[in-house]
Amino acid sequence: MNDSESGKRGIFGKKDPAMPPESSRDWRLIEKLVMSLQSEQRRSRRWGIFFKVLTFGYLFALLFVIRSPIDGVDTVTGQHTALVELNGPISAEELASADNLVSSLRAAFEAEDSKAVVLRINSPGGSPVQSGYVYDEIRRLRQEYPGKKIYAVISDVGASGAYYIAAAADEIYANRASLVGSIGVVAGGFGFTELMEKLGVERRLYTAGDNKAFLDPFTPERDEEVDFWQSVLENTHEQFIAAVKAGRGDRLADDERLFSGLVWSGEQALELGLIDGLGSASWVARELVGEEELVDYSRGLSPFQKFVEQLGVSFGEGVATRLLDARMELR
Repeated sequence: MNDSESGKRGIFGKKDPAMPPESSRDWRLIEKLVMSLQSEQRRSRRWGIFFKVLTFGYLFALLFVIRSPIDGVDTVTGQHTALVELNGPISAEELASADNLVSSLRAAFEAEDSKAVVLRINSPGGSPVQSGYVYDEIRRLRQEYPGKKIYAVISDVGASGAYYIAAAADEIYANRASLVGSIGVVAGGFGFTELMEKLGVERRLYTAGDNKAFLDPFTPERDEEVDFWQSVLENTHEQFIAAVKAGRGDRLADDERLFSGLVWSGEQALELGLIDGLGSASWVARELVGEEELVDYSRGLSPFQKFVEQLGVSFGEGVATRLLDARMELR
């Protein structure tokens, strides 16, 4: 038996059957598939570890943000002018709520090193209730701290409820192009009765009390309801006018248009006695208070709230609020 013949025999002295070419290709494909699966498993494990580390890092960062202090006052280095910001719509759900503004104003007045307080305003107005709370608190703080003045400084706009609050200050300043005033009250909504008739929709509302469905937008208006609501608006308007007169006194010009709801430029407002002069917050601090350094006592969003707002949640919530809300506002 020669080597070539012995090489073709198996371990039992029998010849191994020759592997057909198709079977060889199948084994190579299986081998490649197994190697590919192993590689995919290793890749999946690496990505799994990466995402686990990323998740833990995110959770730790979120925990750090939540535990961070909600409010922070600028570093105080001695005598300074306290600053409180009033930005945006005045509402219990907004940053410019009475709770936030009152707590900021109290901190500014209570600070031993604050020589005066500047309330910097950029707001179109809002809730008469929230505005009234802040107005009353400013008047109270002025009595409690008679040696510490508060100046209202209007930047772009200080209208309606924002001007209501400003009227409580010792003095009011604005830019020549600022929008000031709008001393009036507005409330609005929608009526859908004709649309419902066209669509064939029937309103079914059950109440106990003759006026429980007061000004319901899905039923026709009733003259007595409109008259009553108008009396509420006029009463609120009178409260607004009384507050402005109490705050501004003899500085107001004798002009019947003052309380008509019109808005004025800063220069016009100066002529009408709605403001005391033209100037910015830094100008007031430097020229009137004598302490140029402004220290911000405003209560702002917590880091977590800022994080949520950046995700767009606040935007969606704000759109929904404005579409569905029909509250009475000072503007």
